[in-house]
Amino acid sequence: MNLFDDLPPEPDAAPTSLGPGALLLRGFVLNEAPELLQAVEAVLQQAPLRHMLTPGGYTMSVATSSCGPLGWVSDPRGYRYAAHDPLSGQAWPAMPALGLALAQQAAALAGYPQFAPDACLINQYQPGAKLSLHQDRDEQDLSAPIVSLSLGLPAVFLFGTPSRQDRPQRYRLAHGDVVVWGGLSRLAFHGVAPLTDGEHALLGRRRINLTFRQVRRRA
Repeated sequence: MNLFDDLPPEPDAAPTSLGPGALLLRGFVLNEAPELLQAVEAVLQQAPLRHMLTPGGYTMSVATSSCGPLGWVSDPRGYRYAAHDPLSGQAWPAMPALGLALAQQAAALAGYPQFAPDACLINQYQPGAKLSLHQDRDEQDLSAPIVSLSLGLPAVFLFGTPSRQDRPQRYRLAHGDVVVWGGLSRLAFHGVAPLTDGEHALLGRRRINLTFRQVRRRA
């Protein structure tokens, strides 16, 4: 059985509510995707993808990098944000202007007009890679939303509530889709099911996810 066989039919382009303060915007960055991918590849030339270690000593199946003033880091010492890439010792590459603008537009449409991200995580999924259910709580400013852009192969996004006991819902995320969650859903447990193999016209056997976060509290 295909991973998507038991999912409900894909909705039209109208925004889809995933919960209080959470919105799925289908195809929101579709037209800008080729230019956005070029900008991402330029970032990865400076800060290559790597498979980080979790505090428990496991190697993540998702390959990760960052851009912007802060980057997300995981190692046996814990999860945290850092101003420098631990591989190079250099500052993370600048956040692509196009990605920043699109993330802020999506946030505003979802009801967060003051979103000012200072970190962008770049996650690459290849067939079989997954992201276990977790909360994004390493940020100082939990009043700001998370904005997640999907490019490449489709994936099953798991999105629940702030309670781990609640079973998450499953949503198909396709190339160009954006998810924004904040407010009462800011600490919702979420993850990505193992990526199904396939071939995408722009990215081949890959999915790239850009996740914009506002880490520091605004003055």
